[in-house]
Amino acid sequence: MKTNLKWLNEYLTPGLDLSKQAVLDLAQQIELTAVEIEEVGQVAAQQDGLVVVRVDEVKDHPDSDHLKITQVFDGQEKIQVVTGAPNVSEGQLVILATVGAHIIDRESGELVKIKKAKLRGEVSYGMLAALQEIGLPDAVCPEPIENGIHVFAEQDGVNPGDDALAVLGLKEPMIDTDLTPNRADLLSMRGMAYEVAAMTGQKVAEVADKGAKEAAFLADDQATVQIGETGLATGVALSVVNGVSVDKSPLAIQSRLWTSGIKPENNVVDAMHYWLLATGQPLAAFDLDRLADKVITVRLAKEGEVLGQGDGEEAMALRSGKDIVLVAGEQVIALAGIAMDPMFKVSHSTKNVLLVAGQYNPSFIRQAARRHGLRSESSFRLERGIDLTNTKSALQSAANAVAKASDATLAKGQVLAGFDNIEETVIETTVSRINQVLGTTLSNETVVGLLEKLNLTVANNDGRLKVTVPGRRTDLTIPADLVEEVGRLYGYDNLPTALIDGQSTAGDLTRRQKKIRASRRIFESLGFDQAISYALMTPEKATAFNMMGKHPVLALDYPMSSDRTVARQNLISGLIDDVAYNVARSVKNIALYEQGRIFLNDNAAKQPVEEEHIAAVLVGSLAESTWETGEKEEEVDFYALKGRVETYLENIGVDQVTFKQSKAHANMHPGQTADVYAGDIYIGYLGQVHPEFVAKQKLPVIFAFELNLEEIILLSKREITYQPISRYPQITRDLAILLDDQITNQEVLDVIWESAGQYLKDVSFFDLYKGQGTPDGKKSLAYQLTYQDQHDTLVEEKVTMDFAKVTEALAQQLGAEIR
Repeated sequence: MKTNLKWLNEYLTPGLDLSKQAVLDLAQQIELTAVEIEEVGQVAAQQDGLVVVRVDEVKDHPDSDHLKITQVFDGQEKIQVVTGAPNVSEGQLVILATVGAHIIDRESGELVKIKKAKLRGEVSYGMLAALQEIGLPDAVCPEPIENGIHVFAEQDGVNPGDDALAVLGLKEPMIDTDLTPNRADLLSMRGMAYEVAAMTGQKVAEVADKGAKEAAFLADDQATVQIGETGLATGVALSVVNGVSVDKSPLAIQSRLWTSGIKPENNVVDAMHYWLLATGQPLAAFDLDRLADKVITVRLAKEGEVLGQGDGEEAMALRSGKDIVLVAGEQVIALAGIAMDPMFKVSHSTKNVLLVAGQYNPSFIRQAARRHGLRSESSFRLERGIDLTNTKSALQSAANAVAKASDATLAKGQVLAGFDNIEETVIETTVSRINQVLGTTLSNETVVGLLEKLNLTVANNDGRLKVTVPGRRTDLTIPADLVEEVGRLYGYDNLPTALIDGQSTAGDLTRRQKKIRASRRIFESLGFDQAISYALMTPEKATAFNMMGKHPVLALDYPMSSDRTVARQNLISGLIDDVAYNVARSVKNIALYEQGRIFLNDNAAKQPVEEEHIAAVLVGSLAESTWETGEKEEEVDFYALKGRVETYLENIGVDQVTFKQSKAHANMHPGQTADVYAGDIYIGYLGQVHPEFVAKQKLPVIFAFELNLEEIILLSKREITYQPISRYPQITRDLAILLDDQITNQEVLDVIWESAGQYLKDVSFFDLYKGQGTPDGKKSLAYQLTYQDQHDTLVEEKVTMDFAKVTEALAQQLGAEIR
């Protein structure tokens, strides 16, 4: 909110000191007490040397088709200026940047010095300027720069020699505040006046406009208003101004608008904007004669309704049942508090004006503004909450201002709908409670005095306070809010300091946090790089690699883009997007992992279940050599990925891990995919992404896995501990067996471990043979079994007996033939 301190002084008695240092001190006080400050200073910044001049003579440049040679008078002497402005003519009062003046370059934003120049042989002693050329942005200038230089109107009351920056209001001190959403009261001069008065000991005088010519007939003879559904608006008020003469606003009004960031349009619209800034009440003006029906209804948009955009642009589709609209009969004239159909705007042909002030539902306004990507000065205020007690008086001032500015008459009275259930906010608390929270010993009188500085009505009964909150302070609703008000006005720097009382505990990570961080460290030690993908994606990607069947997608009401509409249910989809990004940039070898949450929406009536997962992808080669002759690249395969998963689970502390072939995952290769179990608990899957899936995206072979980190954290209950290395020798036995081709390696391992005794320490698979000499439907597997006693030398007889048990179990349970 840009606050003009000269304007603010109209509300304050005796008024603020507007010297440079005093303004800086005030800004610091506001920042310490209320809200942050974005900027302090003048719109003119460091510009100087700009004066008002009268154009006395204009003639064509002899050597240019577009340049003019002018003689201008600055109140003391005539000055020759060469200009390319298409609108320059004799008798105008315009802005001259004299030789030596400093102005802001509109392209670079830097301060530049005006020098004497020779243009096509003619000397120019300065430059005639448009508003855009002296620091005002295009968005707030009444005329585009293509139209030429700024020309003062006769009624502006300026004279040759006047300081142009001063008459344009660009030297008035400004404070730009960065407001928090709860301080909606500071979005008006009136609200800011009460805030500054509380800090500086000023008195506030409410400002109102009145004195317009009033007609004998009533406003409700020309228009009526109704609120169609409960909850859309607490109140809507109309005023009617007849016989307007639409023209430019006086310079004083225009300057206050453009320094506040609003573009002047005409005397009617500018008056509405002026009182919007003054009171914080959103206002709108319509050409009454263009309305097909004089009954204005506030209702929700219907199916198929649109809002015209003017200038041949496509109409904006409205959301049925969600957007609050103003309609005249069945004619949609505005999206309430946000935008209006340009066909009904006030123009130079307008004679009768309908003024509207509404108290629309903040939630509906906020959603509509976001839904349509529109933000207006009105919606910005409405969605934060406006003063419900001020609507009618704000409209009254605005209507008077419109009537006086346009030499018109104001219809008697206002047309009203609503305003029935506006209740005062009353908060009860005690001085002792306030002191307890702040750690102070303030007296009853001091606390009451601080609250009354904010213009709150306080009833004090021996320290028990009953505080009535004015409508402008929508942020004050509970006792804690009053504690904050007392604290900030008393001064945070004045609050006593104290050490925290209580037993302190050493900070530490939870077991869950430790396991999650350990998981990341393990994968990074295995050569993976961490990836962080979007948690939002398309419905197809969100469900493409789910671990356990399909779940309803969790869709966003207001997605950030068309490809980020639902919450993910797996991590692999995001990693495949990362693979595609890298492949497109000629990266061949990729090892990425991601640890993050997935969202399962099995019950729409509740919040989705959030699970921590960990996933990874391998692409390309594990090792390659560009200098060793004959060294071959080692391509990633199923076993490279499986080995890394086994290493991770062993290091994180998960026992009894088994892998079972699976064809249940539609987007995974049916012959190279396995489900991962810890005992009987399913914890994830791994394998090759289906060739058809990667072929559609023109990607190389991808191996991927995804594990449920929640289950892993629960299963990894044992902490990693170090055990002394045995001093006693190991004994190994090689085992070769012939068995049916359908029997898996995991089944063999299960039998070996179940039948072996206590001395078996490791089983390593080292050979698979199906070649010549092997019967059809059979395969040969070879293992090395390692035995060791932790406490004594292991004798050959014990190993032989144990090995015999293993071979016997394999023969009996799997029909294996020992070779």
